[in-house]
Amino acid sequence: MTFRTLRPWLITAAAFAGVVLLVIWLSAAKTTGAPDGKVRGRPGMGPPGAAAGMTVSVAKVQRADLDVHYHALGTVTAFSTVNVKPRVNGELVKVLFTEGQEVKAGDLLAVVDPRPYKAALAQAEGTLQQNQAQLKNAQIDLDRYKGLYAEDSIAKQTLDTQAALLNQYQGTLKTNQGQVDDAKLNLAFTEVRAPISGRLGLRQVDVGNLVTSSDTTPLVVITQVKPIAVVFSLPQQQLGTVAAQLGQAKAAPVEALDRNKDVTLATGELVTLDNQIDTTTGTVKLKAKFENADRSLFPNQFVNVRLLAETLHDVLLIPANAVQRGNDGTYVYVLGEGDKVAQRAVTLGTSEGEKVVVEKGLSVDEQVVVEGTDRLRDGMAVRIAAPEQVKKEVGEETGQKPFGQGDAAPQGKDGAAQ
Repeated sequence: MTFRTLRPWLITAAAFAGVVLLVIWLSAAKTTGAPDGKVRGRPGMGPPGAAAGMTVSVAKVQRADLDVHYHALGTVTAFSTVNVKPRVNGELVKVLFTEGQEVKAGDLLAVVDPRPYKAALAQAEGTLQQNQAQLKNAQIDLDRYKGLYAEDSIAKQTLDTQAALLNQYQGTLKTNQGQVDDAKLNLAFTEVRAPISGRLGLRQVDVGNLVTSSDTTPLVVITQVKPIAVVFSLPQQQLGTVAAQLGQAKAAPVEALDRNKDVTLATGELVTLDNQIDTTTGTVKLKAKFENADRSLFPNQFVNVRLLAETLHDVLLIPANAVQRGNDGTYVYVLGEGDKVAQRAVTLGTSEGEKVVVEKGLSVDEQVVVEGTDRLRDGMAVRIAAPEQVKKEVGEETGQKPFGQGDAAPQGKDGAAQ
C-alpha cells in the first residue's frame, strides 16, 4: 500500500486524535480553571497553595435554661353567651341598643308594651287593699268578742268563729300580696335588660313585632369578650407536665398566635383542663384565659396556641442543624486540635426551635460544626468561616444554590434531611 493510499487514513486519525485531546483539555479546565480567570480546585479544596480542607462554621456548646413549649390549634370561645329573650308577652315598642355595642350588665336593651301589666298591677293592689280592710274589721270584732266573752255575754263558739275568720282574712291577704308582687315583677320584665356585660350581635326582632317568652328567636345575642377563653387540645402524653403546671402558684403563660405563627395576638394564662381524655383522639382539652382588652381575639376564631409547658434548667444546648443522623444513630462533628473534626455520637433530649438538649456526648464550650457538614469525614482538616461564607463557597464549588434558596435540604447518611 503506497503513502498516497494511506494519506487520507492518516489525516482522519490525526483529526480524531485532535478532537480527543480537545475534549480532555476542556474537562480539565472545568476543575482547574474558568473563563473568568479564577482558578478553582476540586470540591472541598481551596485555591492552589492554600491549606486543604472544607470550609465550615462552628458553634459552642452552651449551658443554659431552655423553655419548652407545646403547640396546638385552638378555638376562641366566649366565657358567656346569652340569648336575650323577653320574659313576658306583648308588643315590642322600643329597641334601645345598637348592633355591635358594648353593654354592661343591667343596661336597658328593649321595652315590651307595659300597659297590660300596669293594669294587672292596679287590679291586684285594689284586691289587696279591700282584703286589708276586711282583715282590720275582723280584728276589731275579735277584740270586742273577747271582752264580751270575759263578761260571759256570748258563747265560746262565737269567739272561736271570729278568730277563725280573722285567720282566713290573713291567709287571703298573703295571697293578695303575692299577686301584687307577681304583677310588679311582670311589669319589671317589660324592660328587657342585659343579663351580662359583653358585646351585642345583630338585632333579630324589630319594633312592632309581637314577642313572647316562648319565642325561639332571641332579640339579640350577647357574648362576653373581655375576658375571653381559648380552648385547645394536647396529646395525653403531655398531660403530666401540664397538670404539674396547674398545681403551681404561678399560672402557665399561653400565647395566641396568628395563622402563620408570626404575630402574637394576645397573651394569657392556663386556667384548667378537662376531667377526661377523649378516647377517639387520645387528647385532652385545656382552657386558657385572655383579658382581650384590645379585642384582638374574636369568638369562634381559630388561633395557634403556644403553651410554656416547663423550663429545663442548666442543660447543655447545641444548634439543631449540628445534629447528623446515620445508621448508628445521632452524631455531631466536634472541632479539635489542628482544626480537625472528629465524629462523635451524642444522646439528645428535648428540642425547642433551633436548640436541642444534649444529654450525653459533649461538654460545655466544645465547638460543633453547624454549616458545611454534608461532605465532612472523621479526621478531616477544616477551615472556620461565618455561615454566610460557607453557603457561598458551597454554592460556587457545586454550581448549585446554597440551601435555603430553592434547593432541597442536604441529606445525611441515612437519607434524612439534616
